[in-house]
Amino acid sequence: MTTSTRGAGKAPAVLVLEDGRIFRGRAYGAVGATFGEAVFSTGMTGYQETLTDPSYHRQVVVMTAPHVGNTGVNDEDMESKRIWVSGYVVRDPARVPSSWRSRRTLDDELAAQGVVGISGIDTRALTRHLRERGAMRVGIFSGDAIQDDAALLARVQEAPQMTGADLSAEVATTEPYVVPAIGEKKFTVAAVDLGIKGMTPHRMAERGIEVHVLPATATVEDVYAVDPDGVFFSNGPGDPSTADHPVSVMQGVLERGTPLFGICFGNQILGRALGFGTFKLKYGHRGINQPVQDRTTGKVEVTAHNHGFAVDAPLDKVSDTPYGRAEVSHVCLNDNVVEGLQLLDKPAFSVQYHPEAAAGPHDAAYLFDRFVNLMEGQRA
Repeated sequence: MTTSTRGAGKAPAVLVLEDGRIFRGRAYGAVGATFGEAVFSTGMTGYQETLTDPSYHRQVVVMTAPHVGNTGVNDEDMESKRIWVSGYVVRDPARVPSSWRSRRTLDDELAAQGVVGISGIDTRALTRHLRERGAMRVGIFSGDAIQDDAALLARVQEAPQMTGADLSAEVATTEPYVVPAIGEKKFTVAAVDLGIKGMTPHRMAERGIEVHVLPATATVEDVYAVDPDGVFFSNGPGDPSTADHPVSVMQGVLERGTPLFGICFGNQILGRALGFGTFKLKYGHRGINQPVQDRTTGKVEVTAHNHGFAVDAPLDKVSDTPYGRAEVSHVCLNDNVVEGLQLLDKPAFSVQYHPEAAAGPHDAAYLFDRFVNLMEGQRA
């Protein structure tokens, strides 16, 4: 990625997909060149949480909502210390933000962090193209970075693909840290950071959990050095087929029978630890309005997603694994993709989506309570 100064509405910009389709608009955020995987997010709100979600590392996010930036940027809704998206695509950026919490414009924040974006393009047409052809590599070029179309396409096609990308260590903490319990401490949890969002340990802290956040490179010995009542595996970016180390650590936790909870990337890690495969979705699930059914209760939740890979597990039967029986606990009602797993003989479960509700609906908050119940049962 190369960037220079802010250029919204000034410099011309070009978006080039790896299959040769081109969209022309205006620079938004920083001016320069950037590359990544083109994906679309269907959320109408929560753009600040999306931008700062480490799961979006090396992705160029296309917003399907036509107006973006209306509430500006504040200092409270960051899910990490920086913006992680590689690029940002909007149709109609807000000219003036309107929120009492706003501290600066989204355009200024993108420019300050060197994020190259494009505005003024037909994001509906782009989204339909990605739905039909699938997520693919993309480049955004503005200002002096613009060359002839053939040269730009060649640069896009030389960029790395998401398939086979091992990215969690690039976004995770390098040093352990502790998020203290709010109120009375009831449990200790070791959380393996594969790209964790800030609200996730906060949701656990609200339930009396002291969370020890560990680097993605943490070993089984590191996990048990904090004497945990439970172990958590976070969301994160990249291809789960490359995550051999987290899979090995999770298998060590499963062997000991410690209560275990995983979300998003953590769900894919559990799938691999149990012996299931993973595969890349055509265009993935991203946004805060995805319908999921909890098959253990029959209830339907509206949930927040960001995943381009999924677990390949049978929906219609209980599977035998090295750690006992396992079943699919949650499923996406749009396409029957596996959205959750649970073991029937050990205290372990996971979901493919984001129950921390940042941004997004609170339908899935009960999953943190389910984790607490597992730890209480183990203690009893």
